[in-house]
Amino acid sequence: MAQNTGNYTVITGASSGIGYETAKAFAERGSNLILTARRKDRLEALRQEILSRYPSLDVIIKVTDLSIPDNAFLLYEEVKAYPLQTWINNAGFGNYNTVCHQDLNKIRQMLHLNIESLTILSSLFVRDFKDVEGTQLINISSAGGYTIVPAAVTYCAAKFYVSAFTEGLPWELKENGCKMQAKVLAPAATKTEFGKIANDVTEYDYDKTFGTYHTSAQVAEFLLELYDSSKAAGVVNRENFMFELKEPQFDYAGNLNHNQNIEK
Repeated sequence: MAQNTGNYTVITGASSGIGYETAKAFAERGSNLILTARRKDRLEALRQEILSRYPSLDVIIKVTDLSIPDNAFLLYEEVKAYPLQTWINNAGFGNYNTVCHQDLNKIRQMLHLNIESLTILSSLFVRDFKDVEGTQLINISSAGGYTIVPAAVTYCAAKFYVSAFTEGLPWELKENGCKMQAKVLAPAATKTEFGKIANDVTEYDYDKTFGTYHTSAQVAEFLLELYDSSKAAGVVNRENFMFELKEPQFDYAGNLNHNQNIEK
C-alpha cells in the first residue's frame, strides 16, 4: 500500500492516455493528485480507480478546458494553496495536414492549449514554487519537438516551442540558485487518442499506421525514469524507439559577450 507523502502532483490532460497512466503511477508512489481535463466522467472514473487501490490518498479533479488560456489562470488560482511538488503539463493534441489545407480554427485551439496554457501554468508554478525543495516541472513535448515530421509542420513547431522553453528553464533556475528542476519528456508514437484527433477520424489503427509504438503505460514509466534522474530531457528516438535520458539538446548562449547585459 502506498504511503501518503502529503505532497500533490498536478497532471493536466489526465482523462486518457499518458496523463491517465501517469496519474496511476504517481498514486502508486503515494502522491496526492490534482487531475484536470475536460471530461468529468473520465476523471471521476480515474479517481475511483485510484482510491479503490490507495484509499489514503487525496485525489482532486478539476474539470476545465485549457484550450481557453484564461482557464489556465483560473485553474492555478484554485490549486496554488496546496503543497504542490510536481506539475506535469500533459494536455495537448496534434494535427496532421499540410499547412495550406489545415483547419485554422483547430490550429488556433491547438496553439492555445499546447503553447499558451502550458506557458502560463509553467510560469505560475515556477514563480511560486521555484525555491521549494524537491519540486519538479515536467512538460510533455514530442519526438516531433526535435524533428520536423511531414504533414505535421505546425504541430512540430508548437512542440519545438515546448522543448526549447522547457530546456531553457533548467539553465535559468540553476543560474538563479533555485531548487526546482524543469524537465521535458518527448515521446514518439504512442497509442492514445492522439491519432484520431490529429487526423480527424473516429478510428485509428496504430498497428497499421506505425507498426512500432509505445503504450501510454510505457511512456508513464519513461516519465518516472526522467523524474528520478538529474537529466533535463527524456527523449524517445523515433527511429529505434529507445528511450534516452539526455542533457538539454538545444544550444545555450550562456554568458556570451553578445548577449544583453541585464542588471540583477
